[in-house]
Amino acid sequence: MSLDPLFAAPIVVQVHAFAAIAAFILGIVQFSAPKGTLPHRTLGYIWVGLMLMIAVSSFWIQGMRQWHGFSAIHLLSIWVLILLPLAVLAARRHRVSAHSKTMIGLFAGALIIAGGFTLLPGRIMHSVVFGG
Repeated sequence: MSLDPLFAAPIVVQVHAFAAIAAFILGIVQFSAPKGTLPHRTLGYIWVGLMLMIAVSSFWIQGMRQWHGFSAIHLLSIWVLILLPLAVLAARRHRVSAHSKTMIGLFAGALIIAGGFTLLPGRIMHSVVFGG
């Protein structure tokens, strides 16, 4: 494993990747920690900020140009930008089930599934994890 391919990538890719790694780790912490506490809410807002950074930065990453510089993954970014405020609103309204389901869905879809695709051969994270 070497971070050299990531450090050689454009800064937007670096920001995107490091925010995704941080969001993944923080998400694991959130799932295992007590809910409804001040630390949970604080870390939750940090996680939401990281997810916003990931989604927004993706629009400047256009390596897979399917439609005018954008790809299907950008549809996921739009979906994240829609669901994040809805999940926060659900928590603020004490709709715990809706909040929980939305956050788990975002974690699974945007970090685990989409993150898994970054490990495919030819992608930067494949080179980071598995070597050149």
